[in-house]
Amino acid sequence: MTFAQQMKAKAKSLQKRVVLAEGTELRVIAAARKILDEQLAKEVYVLGPMNEITTLASQENISLEGVSLVDPTTDSKRSAYAAEYYELRKHKGMSEQEAADLIVDPLRYGAMMVRLNDADALVAGAQRTTGEVLVAAFHIIKTKEGIKSASSCMILATNNKEMGADGSFIFSDCATIPEPTSEQLAEIAEASAESCRTYLGVEPIIALLSYSTKGSARGPMVDKVTEALKILQEKRPDLQVDGELQLDAAIVESVGQSKAPGSTVAGKANVLIFPDLQSGNIGYKLVQRMANAEAFGPMMQGFAKPVSDLSRGCSTEDIVVTTAVTLSQLA
Repeated sequence: MTFAQQMKAKAKSLQKRVVLAEGTELRVIAAARKILDEQLAKEVYVLGPMNEITTLASQENISLEGVSLVDPTTDSKRSAYAAEYYELRKHKGMSEQEAADLIVDPLRYGAMMVRLNDADALVAGAQRTTGEVLVAAFHIIKTKEGIKSASSCMILATNNKEMGADGSFIFSDCATIPEPTSEQLAEIAEASAESCRTYLGVEPIIALLSYSTKGSARGPMVDKVTEALKILQEKRPDLQVDGELQLDAAIVESVGQSKAPGSTVAGKANVLIFPDLQSGNIGYKLVQRMANAEAFGPMMQGFAKPVSDLSRGCSTEDIVVTTAVTLSQLA
């Protein structure tokens, strides 16, 4: 069973409710149909102007039977959502009128549905930018208690079954925080540990990556990683984590034994924490393209409730799989 099949089976067993916030996008409408047909959710909310959604669906002969259409401009809960949004943002100078005007944005409206338990998860990004998705999530859904900076992870499934978790890895952060501090790296690692349990179904073995292994090189970039290790070990002594480790020392057992003898992580890592966004983004794309690995994500992590950001180049099936992966967090 592939990773996508595993996530679909998990979502199907949970029967939760998902919001697709971009109803004026044909791929989203088609995905909503497939999600329901494959029974991956018990309810699929598609947000946007009702007439535009129905017209698009009709043009492509997509049945909307069973799909819950929500037009934020006319929905009965608009006033309650606007009031909640005002309470959340009044400390930033937002007026009640501004809250009422802004909440009708489908992305904000979808985030509020999740916040107020009218839905279980939010999936967006087929039309909207990562930045827009993140702002809506930060302002409305908020982060988990104890987490200041939400981040993201990629799930990489390779054919090399001897590495990682039967060939699969969590890569973080590949989409969210450009230059994480030591404190943020520690939070990324902590959130990624939970992602590993959720998506890969195994205990996390976390490597904080660098161009240095255990003092083989020196410099501010290395210091940032070693400081992150100290912070994480103090905060979460239960986690199996080590650093700083070069990539080969982290995932190749013979190299790990040579470069970091005695480490319980070296050569066995299934969670790879990159020191910055550039290296993380480049790293996952190298593995995806050169190793012909399956890449899923970016999956947002650290938020109080599940939210996922799609690539604007995503296919209908990408939206379906991302929805299944997002809903699997609710197990």
